[in-house]
Amino acid sequence: MTQVSPILLRNVPLFAGLENEEIDKLAAVATVRTFAKHAVVIREGEHADSIYLINSGKVKVLIGDSEGHEVILSILGPGDYFGEMSLIDSQPRSATVVSMEPVHFAVITKSDFDRCLAHNPRIVTHIMVELAKRLRSANSKIEGLALMDVHGRVARTLIQLAELHNGEMVVDQSLSQQDIANMVGASREMVSRTLRDLSANGFIHVEGKKIVVSHRTFSSKLD
Repeated sequence: MTQVSPILLRNVPLFAGLENEEIDKLAAVATVRTFAKHAVVIREGEHADSIYLINSGKVKVLIGDSEGHEVILSILGPGDYFGEMSLIDSQPRSATVVSMEPVHFAVITKSDFDRCLAHNPRIVTHIMVELAKRLRSANSKIEGLALMDVHGRVARTLIQLAELHNGEMVVDQSLSQQDIANMVGASREMVSRTLRDLSANGFIHVEGKKIVVSHRTFSSKLD
């Protein structure tokens, strides 16, 4: 592990508004960690001692059971962070985080992060906003599981994941059909049929590893 450049921390929204001197202090105590694709970064139930700030790459946050069933709670990318909940309440990790591609983190220990919070209470506001966003997302996921059929859940998930690239709304995260199934609470076979149906009806089209979501989908009643 090597030391973190202050430039990396300045690009993390969590630290927006911090003075350069404080950023430099954090960078001095933070470390760089890298993981290959499909690596377990943290595991549900582990002791928590650090917050992870994503500089590059994407990860999926998931929970599972003893039989190997998984539910993907969210997908995080550059500028996002995780691990803050356990640092706040001192409880074990609440979820497992797995890299979807090679990923690069800045890691700050609990003691160093606590010192930063003590001198920069504005960071607490950023954390509260992020926790509220994640709670709303969880509520939306629960609502979808309860009220939507698989077609609706898959369509809404694709809409939520899509990002604008060259005028198109694209899901470009190398998601497998099993990943999507784990996000919507369905079997891979059902997701495969649903994607074929959505494609046949013009709601999406697949280009290599990309799924392009049509504007028609966004204006439909699928959400």
